Amino acid sequence: MAYTKRNDGRKVDELRPMEAKAHIIPNADGSASFKIGKTWAIAAVYGPREVYPRFLANPKKGLLRCHYSMMPFSGSGERIKPGKSRRAQEISMVMELALQPVVDLSAYPNAVVDIFVELPQTDAGTRCAAISAACIALADAGIPMKDMVSSVAVGQVDGTVLADLDYSEESYPAEVSDIPVAMLHNTKEISLLQMDGEISKEDLLKALELAKAATEKVYELQVKALKEKYLEQ
Repeated sequence: MAYTKRNDGRKVDELRPMEAKAHIIPNADGSASFKIGKTWAIAAVYGPREVYPRFLANPKKGLLRCHYSMMPFSGSGERIKPGKSRRAQEISMVMELALQPVVDLSAYPNAVVDIFVELPQTDAGTRCAAISAACIALADAGIPMKDMVSSVAVGQVDGTVLADLDYSEESYPAEVSDIPVAMLHNTKEISLLQMDGEISKEDLLKALELAKAATEKVYELQVKALKEKYLEQ
């Protein structure tokens, strides 16, 4: 049977309910909380500060480092094993690559900006939530940025192109593709594009159009969270 009605009743282009808040960790230089559906990412930024180990230091510009971690009982399936996994290392790397195009650390040679992201609860779209939270936290920390990066997953389930797949859709017993996308707001350049599964060229183009509209909604929430921070001061 074709997937024509979403499990949670959303329209094909509709995102799960979202919440975002900036500056939630007083001891961090910048921080943020970002929720989309049941997926919740908390980001904390520390730096610019001295790089350790020292051989990583770059005399021309600062280093951006991301650290991604899911809490042991955060997932919908089995308990997550504590510590660094290959998946966590891979997501940490793609986060760095997604954020690097907008972060300007040329004024901080031999320094590092560390971003730590923890996920207390997950239901698909974790790397996208992590990137969106990290970008708010970077802005909260006052790190020079030329744009904002917003991220959301798109894809197709049994021939239907959708925005923001949840776990039940990712594990649907049919042909499924999951495509995390991160996009710069002003230029609409893509800084992250990954895919799990198969999709036709036509459906991929449809999915990327959905991603463009979906990341705009994420961006609006990111800006709202930052504005609310300054209004509260």
